[in-house]
Amino acid sequence: LMVAGMFGMFFLGALYLQQVLGYSAIEVGLAFLPVTLLIGALSLGFSARLNLRFGARATLLPGLVLIGGGLALFARAPVDANYLVDILPSMVLLGAGAGLSFPSLMTLAMSGATESDSGLASGLVNTTLQVGGALGLAVLATLSTDRTSGLLDDGEATASALTSGFHLAFIIGAGLVVAAIAVALTVLEPVAKLEEGELAEVEQIEPEPAALSSEAA
Repeated sequence: LMVAGMFGMFFLGALYLQQVLGYSAIEVGLAFLPVTLLIGALSLGFSARLNLRFGARATLLPGLVLIGGGLALFARAPVDANYLVDILPSMVLLGAGAGLSFPSLMTLAMSGATESDSGLASGLVNTTLQVGGALGLAVLATLSTDRTSGLLDDGEATASALTSGFHLAFIIGAGLVVAAIAVALTVLEPVAKLEEGELAEVEQIEPEPAALSSEAA
């Protein structure tokens, strides 16, 4: 549900920037750069620390809220949007939300896998993400195109019709993320968080050389 709502934003958001705001290909890439930077920065260790400290569920939920908020905010971007005012806040919310959510989802998905099944579980997780993103994009793109085509038939200006179609897709994407939040709240069980002393002990644990040699063998 999360990737179904979010992946459509990357594709349709790029089309919005190009077809409505007139951005070039390089400008579209730069416009999405904050999302990439935030995902990378949060995934390098901050998200893992939050997962360890508060649990994957407690880290995932705020991430989903940020993603839903970013999509809802993007759905308000006008025909003559200003990047700093109308687009950048959405990018920041989406990047922060994805940076928290993706590591948490992977942690949750792999938490019950045995060592022998870890490769299969990892492959299944990645396949599910790709399928979810593809299905979500197909649905959102279809609904957006239908909305735009109907408005064009009614005599609406091209830019306005395209924007309205994109807005519909972003709103539905936000709805999918809200559904993901509902699933996370009802299906996932909270775990006891680590105290500060316990967290410090976990972070300072280093495998002994003997253990490393045994594992390597």
